[in-house]
Amino acid sequence: MDNNGMMEKEEIFSKVLRAGRRTYFFDVRSTKAGDYYLTITESKKFTNDDGSYHYKKHKIYLYKEDFSEFNTILKEMTDYIINEKGDEVISERHQKDFKKEEYTGESAVSDETSKSAERFTDIDFDDI
Repeated sequence: MDNNGMMEKEEIFSKVLRAGRRTYFFDVRSTKAGDYYLTITESKKFTNDDGSYHYKKHKIYLYKEDFSEFNTILKEMTDYIINEKGDEVISERHQKDFKKEEYTGESAVSDETSKSAERFTDIDFDDI
């Protein structure tokens, strides 16, 4: 419907994971031949000295022939980390950064964003 080049609305299925200053977008897209593939975009928020902010994005393309191996390696890696270190977050620095970020960007935060931010800020890692 929207002919705006930025909003390429050929997204078939999308999920968003908000994680502190990072947001991960998972998008199922269609090839010209009509097959599906996955893009994973990491968007990271950087605050400038004047209080404004900008985002840096990185995108990974994942095609069907690589799903099985990608999933196997991802699971192997995440299992390894949890087996070695448990699933509690050790670094307090991460949480301090996270809270600081929430308060500095307050004025520019939309209602929806601050609601989801509160939800994530209130998580007690022991409860997961």
